[in-house]
Amino acid sequence: MNSENQSIHQIDFDLICEYFSNFERQGPGSPDVTIKALSFIDNLTDESRITDIGCGTGGQTMVLAQNAPGRITGIDLFPKFIELFNANARKLNLQDRVEGITGSMDKLPFQDEELDLIWCEGAIYNIGFERGLNEWRKFLKKRGYIAVSEIAWFTEERPEEINRFWLDAYAEIDTIPKKVAQMQKAGYLPVATFILPEYCWTVNYYEPQVSIQEAFLERYKGNKAAEDLVAFQRHEAELYRKYKEYYGYVFYIGRKI
Repeated sequence: MNSENQSIHQIDFDLICEYFSNFERQGPGSPDVTIKALSFIDNLTDESRITDIGCGTGGQTMVLAQNAPGRITGIDLFPKFIELFNANARKLNLQDRVEGITGSMDKLPFQDEELDLIWCEGAIYNIGFERGLNEWRKFLKKRGYIAVSEIAWFTEERPEEINRFWLDAYAEIDTIPKKVAQMQKAGYLPVATFILPEYCWTVNYYEPQVSIQEAFLERYKGNKAAEDLVAFQRHEAELYRKYKEYYGYVFYIGRKI
């Protein structure tokens, strides 16, 4: 299989974890975007329970904690990410109300109607948008909120090269109206939807990778999986530069009905 067509999910998990642990964020986003999404959410208090699913090293979680009350549990599959997450919480003196735990998004450790807010930036694709919205809903209190960012098409038609790439990478990619309809069907009132700015991809996601890639390749010289991972990231970055008017990340905020 050509590395340009190889899904990142077929590359060694430990290598993926090591590579992305070098960055503040493991996907497109920004503090401004996190704060904007948070602005649509009402009625959080010091007693509120919040979870950030697929939290990574906690770049967005710490912004959330600095701008919202309540206790936050970050959950990620990778222990190394959680180790860095908790270290970041301590650095910011947030450890009394922010904790990261290792876990899977398809086996969340919460009781029914325990949570006031479910947050998930750029990670719901791991379980699937519709499945995540449906399965996680039971953990929210009535009128609790969910806020997720997800890849979406901006147009009904697009060039075959980018269409094929994203359908191979994530078959559930779809247009914004269809995603909003899925949210409503899952039992949420759609509250807000907005597109992440271009800098969330370029300045905050792809550009920081450039300085890391050479050192990563040198460390794993001759390792095909490491070479494939870097090749995939470079190819994805090039495709974004070429086709960014056709797709991007979108934040969806909904309230449980």
